[in-house]
Parts: sequence; structure tokens; C-alpha cells
Amino acid sequence: MLDRRRWISKTTGAIAGTAMADRLYLDELKAASASELQSSNSKRKKIKVAQIGVGHAHATKLGVYRRSEDYEVVGVCESDVGLKKRAQNAATYRDLQWLSDEQIYNRDDVDVVLVETQVRDSLDVAEACIDAGKHIHLDKPAGESFEQFDRILRKAEKKKLIVQMGYMYRYNPAIVLLREMLEKQWLGEVFEIHTVMSKVVPPATRKALAEYPGGIMFELGCHILDLVIGVLGKPDSISSVNRHSAKHEDQLVDNMLAILEYKNAMATVKSSALEVEGFARRHFVVCGTKGTFHIQPLDNPSVRLALSEPQGKYKKGYQTVTFPKYSRYVDDAADMARIIRGEKENDFPYEHDRIVQRTLLQACELPLQ
Repeated sequence: MLDRRRWISKTTGAIAGTAMADRLYLDELKAASASELQSSNSKRKKIKVAQIGVGHAHATKLGVYRRSEDYEVVGVCESDVGLKKRAQNAATYRDLQWLSDEQIYNRDDVDVVLVETQVRDSLDVAEACIDAGKHIHLDKPAGESFEQFDRILRKAEKKKLIVQMGYMYRYNPAIVLLREMLEKQWLGEVFEIHTVMSKVVPPATRKALAEYPGGIMFELGCHILDLVIGVLGKPDSISSVNRHSAKHEDQLVDNMLAILEYKNAMATVKSSALEVEGFARRHFVVCGTKGTFHIQPLDNPSVRLALSEPQGKYKKGYQTVTFPKYSRYVDDAADMARIIRGEKENDFPYEHDRIVQRTLLQACELPLQ
């Protein structure tokens, strides 16, 4: 790379010389630029990704990877004939090659697999991917067997493979700002978190979700539970109030509350399948001794920030912080690419995901097996 001071000196006219000298310098600059570009391109070689399953509610995130400059989507797999037929007519999967799971496991050029199966199948597929030496993006929640999920994490850590969970608020710009403020200690010592994630779940979907005894916390509340663990870590104790409150005859546990206790803090995590306009009231509130950070709504974030004293560009007292329109999973995909290329460490290590899954199962009053 050319010396930056020499470039500045040249452009400000401090170096005098003949036309030949100028041409030699420009040739050197072009050669250096071409070399840097070639090096950059080699580092930016596209990461090849495949997807197994289209049955998960968030499986269409594959479109993010198709649009990304970081990835090349090589194919998709779905063993269920009905699901495959519906997917083939969707824009997300149009013109993609349909492969078997074994083809994906055995392809040396597949770097990452998106595991987007129905939850009942996700851990078996995830483990097969790790055994085949693939990084994975595993959609939430991480199955019902803690023992198997823990085994997957241990295998991945041994092989230095990424397990990125599909919790959709990790890269939300309001959450990113919250993490920055916590790192700078602008909010002081956190003593309380209050968070809600609810919606109205229609009857047909309720029936499908009732297959899992973990209820709506297992399906929805896991997203915000992941955020709580990110702020406060492993809880000292967990208690739950879980109810079937609707008049529907299904067995879905549709009204759930988890209370996480810490030495100097507590968190309440609420999720229901009954709340009218629930998307608008989804929120994540962190209260510290120096300030309160209130995100609402979560899906199109806006923050009400209160500070006891000015911090950076933020004033004392209440103020509103707004963000540009945010698209889910774009930053997740970009971050995974940087980790795979060795440009950064994973912000969500194996132990974080292990604690989240253990806490989720306990909050849902499910056995740790």
C-alpha cells in the first residue's frame, strides 16, 4: 500500500517533478490500487449458502441472502412435498436449485446452512450440518431437547463452527444503541427490565403451535428472552405464571409470564397470543440507576430515553431517539459473513445461546432433557 503521507504530499503539490516522474508515480498508484482491489476481492469471495427447510415461519429470510453481496445461494431443500410445492411458487425460492439434504451435507463448497425446518426437526438437521462441517443459522427456538442443543454447541465449538440463532432483534438498531450505552455505563447499574412480545394468533396457527407444550413463550417470547439474557446474563432463579386464557378448545398455553431474578435486578418477560394490535405494544424497557431506555415498538423501533445527566449527544431528561426503517435479518447475515471471514469475533458466543435455551425451557416449565 502506498504511504498515505506521500499521497497527501503529492496531491497538495509539495512534490515537484517532471512529467515522466508524474507518470511513474501514477503508474505506481494504479498498480498499488489494483493490488489492493485484488486483495479486497479475494477477501470478499462470496460465501456459499444453502437452506434446509421452508416450513419455519421465518424461512423466507433466504431472500436477504439472495440480495446480499456477501453470499451466493446454491440451493434449497424441503422433504415435505406440500411445503415444497408451495415454496416453488414463491418469489423467495424462484429459480433456485432444489437439492436433497444429503447433497447439501456432502457439498464441499457449501459454507453455511440456514436451518429453516419446522421446530420439531430443527435440531436433527442442525446436528447433521455441524457433523458435516457447516456453519449454521438455526432459526428459533432451539428445539425442545436441551441435551441435544448443548451437544450441538459443544461439537460446533470444537470444530470452530458458527451457530447463529435466528433471534430477530439482536441487530435491531435500538438494541445496538442500547448495548453501546450499557458498555459506556451511561444507564448506570441495571435494576429492572420489563418486556412484552404479543400478537393475536389465528385459530389455525394456534392449533399448530399447541403441538409444543412450551406455548407462546416458546414461540414468541424467546426473542425478548434472548435480549434479557444479553443485558443481565444467567438468572439466579426463574418463576412462571402460564395460562390458557382463550376460549379456544386447543391446548395452547397462550398467556405467559416469566420472572427472572438476579442479585440486584429483576426482569419480567410477558408473551400472549391474544393481544389486539400486539405488534404496536411490543417493547423492551431497561431501567438503570442513571437512565431508562424504552424501545417501543420493537419491529419499527423508536426509543424514549431518560438520563439523569447528559451523556454524549444526549441531554438530561426525556428525549425521543428515532431510527431509519429497519429490515430484519440483513445485519444478521452481514455479521455472520464478517465472522466467517475472520474480521470479528462472534458477539453471541456458545454460552450465551446455552443460557438462553436453558432459561427458555425453564420459563416454559419444560424439563431440561
